[in-house]
Amino acid sequence: MIKAGIIVFPGSNCDRDAEFALNSCGFETEYIWHDYDNILKYDFIFIPGGFSYGDYLRAGALAKFSPVMKHVEKFAIEKKGLIMGVCNGFQILTETGMLPGALSKNTSLKFICKDVDVNVESFETPFTKYIEKKKLRLPIAHSEGNFKIEKKDIELIKDKVAFKYVENPNGSYEDIAGIFNKNLNILGMMPHPERNSVKTLGNGDGAYIFLSIRRYLEDAKNN
Repeated sequence: MIKAGIIVFPGSNCDRDAEFALNSCGFETEYIWHDYDNILKYDFIFIPGGFSYGDYLRAGALAKFSPVMKHVEKFAIEKKGLIMGVCNGFQILTETGMLPGALSKNTSLKFICKDVDVNVESFETPFTKYIEKKKLRLPIAHSEGNFKIEKKDIELIKDKVAFKYVENPNGSYEDIAGIFNKNLNILGMMPHPERNSVKTLGNGDGAYIFLSIRRYLEDAKNN
């Protein structure tokens, strides 16, 4: 069974949603406290949403200094492991520099909580290879989800866009809802697939992403 580690910071509040979604999609899961270091034993690392360290200073700014994040970076580089950060998890990944760009306040200056449609922009990654639909309906819940990137860094996201909003809810550059790193083993996204992973929570579209990850990792283990 594919083993997923869910990182928990003080202030995380989507870790249980992630556990439910991953278990529903056939993963074995464990929580990883923010000062834990033995993460190379996992096949997949999930960084959930919430308000890590209260989002003081700005979202994700303090979480990047947590001891576990050094090991997350090691997991990505040495093991080439798959890492996924959702909402606050995405913000943390940009703060650490593991993903380019930054997440700023929504153009409305309001917290937005609703379901949105996103298009899958690439099916050539571990996270999306086995997704069976072009358009997914996923929940969003954020006040700082407006993806920004400096002109000098735009080349870094060329062909690395994971998802785009069908109707941009927050002002994100080029309607971007999620991006990959250059090696395609890190995904950051603002929508919450873990909140729509079974049909009792909506249409279950979020499960497509987790099932793609699981199938990719299973194939890698068997080859």
